[in-house]
Amino acid sequence: MTTIYKIFRADEWAGAQRAGRFTGSADDRRDGFIHFSTAGQLEGTAAKHFAGEAGLVLAEVDAAALGPALRWEPSRGGQLFPHLYGELPLAAVTRTWPLPLAEGAHVFPEGLKS
Repeated sequence: MTTIYKIFRADEWAGAQRAGRFTGSADDRRDGFIHFSTAGQLEGTAAKHFAGEAGLVLAEVDAAALGPALRWEPSRGGQLFPHLYGELPLAAVTRTWPLPLAEGAHVFPEGLKS
């Protein structure tokens, strides 16, 4: 299983849980796709887009469950990032964690899958 990750603000995650799906953050909707990261890209994503934000939720997602709507495209530094051109069904989310801050930096769970 290829695993990808999505960082949610608490209100986004709560809304997705109520709906059973996630249609994207304001940034996702502006860009036309839902942004995801690999385990190795998460720290950079958090630092660039969520710096100093508390109350975040990290979701682990089974990339295969997203089908052909998931595309790997170049982004920051030329790295390939997973982008979902459609809604995220919460059935594809395999696990979640709180994403706390410690001394201004987000603390990621150990052993994230690549």
